[in-house]
Amino acid sequence: MFTMVRFVTLFHQAVLQGIPILYGSTGEILTEKSGHLNLGIPGVMYFGAISGVIGAFLYENNVPTGEALNPVLAILIPMLSAMLGSLLMGLIYCFLTVSLRANQNVTGLAITTFGVGFGNFFGASLVKITKSEVPSLALPRTSLLFQTQLPFADKLGVFGQLFMSFGFMTYLGVLIAILAALFLRKTRTGLHLRAVGENPATADAAGINVNRYKYSATCIGSMIAGLGGLFYVLDASNGIWANGAFGDRGWLAIALVIFVVWRPDLGVPGSIVFGFLYISYLFIDGLPMRASELFKMAPYIVTIIVLILTSVRKNREHQPPASLGLSYFREER
Repeated sequence: MFTMVRFVTLFHQAVLQGIPILYGSTGEILTEKSGHLNLGIPGVMYFGAISGVIGAFLYENNVPTGEALNPVLAILIPMLSAMLGSLLMGLIYCFLTVSLRANQNVTGLAITTFGVGFGNFFGASLVKITKSEVPSLALPRTSLLFQTQLPFADKLGVFGQLFMSFGFMTYLGVLIAILAALFLRKTRTGLHLRAVGENPATADAAGINVNRYKYSATCIGSMIAGLGGLFYVLDASNGIWANGAFGDRGWLAIALVIFVVWRPDLGVPGSIVFGFLYISYLFIDGLPMRASELFKMAPYIVTIIVLILTSVRKNREHQPPASLGLSYFREER
């Protein structure tokens, strides 16, 4: 029987699963608006996650067990570590694709492979340092701070349970997505960025520094995506790092970009839909294990349907930037 309690639990889990995807899609939309297709987002998110975990691990292990963590440091250290790590990945991608004009698809896939390999290597190294009997690393004290709910959530009944019972990074992800949408639509800089993604030669002729916009959008987008990886570990996974546990959420973030037709604000409800589709099989009683794997395909199937519909309608507003995936050669202008 599907009770209100079960619905609240399902919604809560859908949001927790969707927010990492929201961070990744928001970062990727900013990147793609500059005309660059970064298939390295899964690796960037993975790299950001392990960078934040390393920062949190070093801080936690330098504070005695009986002593409370400084909330500001316990939050800022892993967040800054995640952002710096993902920024490094963004810079590598930009250097190869913007400065050296390497193939964006190949470079993105290489970034993903490198990011996942780096994360698994250092994740396993941290587990070995702690001499854990299980292949995972726990950061319970840091995770508790990231999961702290609003103090008045319990007093608002079902509304509080549905919308006010999350950690601060959930609301931060929503805020970043909304601000990104306003930036792209309402600001001159956002207009310039979209111009670079549509026709870099025309933007260049108008005096817009194309390479600067591509570097800035990709690096900022990478840092946002890296926060999504950190959120998954320290909030959604209760501070547990395990190699490979991140799954395909990075690829879901790229799929969400298409699903929300390159609009960051639509990514907020879209990410919850993806989160719901991704974990809905857990709430179906008596579902065979083989059938559960089919349910995990649902976000990709929905994305394909949306891609077909937008392609058939040929609505320019719902199409990717015209120069997406194409390197810009100024001498050909």
